[in-house]
Amino acid sequence: MADDAVAQGHPQNRLARETSPYLLQHASNPVDWFTWGDEALERAAALDRPIFLSIGYAACHWCHVMERESFEDDATAAFLNAHFVAIKVDREERPDLDQLYMGAVQAMTGQGGWPMSVFLAPDGRPFFGGTYFPDTPRHGMPSFRQVLEGVRQAWTDQRAELEAAGSRLVDALVQQQGAGPADAGLPGPDVLVAAARGIEAQFDALNGGWGRAPKFPQPMTIELLLRRFVAADDEQALAIAQRSLDAMAAGGIHDQLGGGFHRYATDARWLVPHFEQMLYDNAQLARVYVHAWALTGDDAYAATASGVLDYVLRELRTADGGFAASQDADTQGEEGATFTWTAAEVREVLATAGHDPALFSAAYGVTDAGNWEGRTILSRVRDDAALAGMFGLEPGVVAEALAAARSTLLARRSGRPQPARDDKVLAGWNGLAIAAFAEAGRLMSAAEDPQLAARAPRYLDAARTAAAAVLTGLRTPEGRLRRSWKDGRATADGVLEDYANLADGLLSLYEATFDERWFRDAVSLVGVIVTAFADPAGGFFDTPDDGPRLVIRPKDIQDNATPSGNAMATTVLLRLAALTGDGSYRVAAERALATAGPYLERYPTGFGQWLCALDVAHAGLTEVAIVGGPGDPDTRRLLDVANRGYAPFRVLAASGDTASTSVPLLRDRFALNGRPTAFVCRDFACRQPVNEPEALEALLLGA
Repeated sequence: MADDAVAQGHPQNRLARETSPYLLQHASNPVDWFTWGDEALERAAALDRPIFLSIGYAACHWCHVMERESFEDDATAAFLNAHFVAIKVDREERPDLDQLYMGAVQAMTGQGGWPMSVFLAPDGRPFFGGTYFPDTPRHGMPSFRQVLEGVRQAWTDQRAELEAAGSRLVDALVQQQGAGPADAGLPGPDVLVAAARGIEAQFDALNGGWGRAPKFPQPMTIELLLRRFVAADDEQALAIAQRSLDAMAAGGIHDQLGGGFHRYATDARWLVPHFEQMLYDNAQLARVYVHAWALTGDDAYAATASGVLDYVLRELRTADGGFAASQDADTQGEEGATFTWTAAEVREVLATAGHDPALFSAAYGVTDAGNWEGRTILSRVRDDAALAGMFGLEPGVVAEALAAARSTLLARRSGRPQPARDDKVLAGWNGLAIAAFAEAGRLMSAAEDPQLAARAPRYLDAARTAAAAVLTGLRTPEGRLRRSWKDGRATADGVLEDYANLADGLLSLYEATFDERWFRDAVSLVGVIVTAFADPAGGFFDTPDDGPRLVIRPKDIQDNATPSGNAMATTVLLRLAALTGDGSYRVAAERALATAGPYLERYPTGFGQWLCALDVAHAGLTEVAIVGGPGDPDTRRLLDVANRGYAPFRVLAASGDTASTSVPLLRDRFALNGRPTAFVCRDFACRQPVNEPEALEALLLGA
């Protein structure tokens, strides 16, 4: 497009060619948006203009606000088009760019968030940035137009200073990526003890969870606490985990009707959520609630996990069986409009359907005054026993009445306008979901409660279908992953978290179904990790060695809302070492753990997945191999024992044909006395093979 067309304000917006819902939201802007790539960078270099890089995502409330205020404004767009090369990026498609430039914004301003607004030299060096800028000066912030004018003037008059600042910032980002030496050795078990004490010291005993407002779920931290109870009989760790799980499940952050979890709470007591719902949050939370149920036997955790998984199936499942990225925070421009109620609405809906509005209102905090802007965010304020006493009912009757009322209100709510859905199927996030569905299906299949056991086939089928969809749509003939799938198109190269999370999900799916396809696919993905992502200094880069060149090659070791790709890769390597007997996996995992070692004790809530991996490295993994036909009832009884309870330090393999298996743990195993047989090994030593479930249970208790 000719430069004079841009100057006249007639941009050819390239975003209409994309599949990302976030990018498509901006396709009609008068801004001459480019996507990140050679075309944009070459244009900036040819015109000698700075780059304005805007990064956000479809469910981001303030991204929508900045679009309405600035990117849809003709005068602002004309100025942006005349003096900058504007690039729009979906952070969920390009986490490498998001991580890199978020680090720059945080270094410049001390904070970050989305929308991210960064100004770059044509070669990609950042020199100024921030997040949301309003359309007029307010709240102590300059307007976006003032920012644009100031940057343009500085680029004209102080170019050398800006570029020098960009170079210093890049150097600082490289230094920030510095990790510990890989030859420092595996951090000791004392680190786990100290990390658990640090987590306890930061715990909000009043409200559950960690930190003040805004308060985020921390499933990796809770997972670590559950593991510390198993590994070290740490009663305090379990109590803190349960208090946090209970508080989140009762809070407004948990959609009490639909079952899913919102992104975070804007207050310290979990009542008022930021209403977007993300696949990665719900996948991780479902998994940890399933684990809490398997550990404690508390059916409330199983109910919460089932609610989350049912939400994902109902609202996020795509036509091809994968899982969409998110649902928006806004409904028709109003945050939370779908989810909140007036007391009058609740009374009308429930009374019409023959339910008791008073009982429901007492349970879920519904009042005429409301608890948020005159409306009510539903939260569980009284348990069944308390309600039974108030209304003279049996607790079982209360539970049934509330379940019926929730169903009625959900049906009414489904007739309201709904939040927009971001339909991208992301490899890494789907890996987290596959793991959650697979583990729920595996553990619930052994449940004594027939209602829970009946859910298992549905969850396992969802995991299988999603795994097949992701591998079909996002794996190239060369065995490499793409990042995102939508509308029949795969976009962006896979990053480390895609390979690691998907491999973890596939291993969980193998252990739930014993279909060796999933095991082979996981091994293949890990093969790419160790060849294309490995850092010779230990651990892994976030982008492959043949990926697009950025100003630095990112390597983020800290867990955020999703596990660090490094931490999840390390976890998978440890599991594969036990399933295959290949010591090179263990060596790579220990070298990676050594690089994270300096941070684990100091910042435990920021390194939860790493600490889970370290716990596995020290506790070791019990290897269980079961030989027997999948349709044999005796095989099923052995598997029920192996699947019962929470066993984070165990790997499981099974086959009726060990002569042709692709799982090394099963090789050379045999059917003792011609009957299904279980083999248990630990610390490089195997116990006597057994045929009886009771004997297997005794071996596992002693392992």
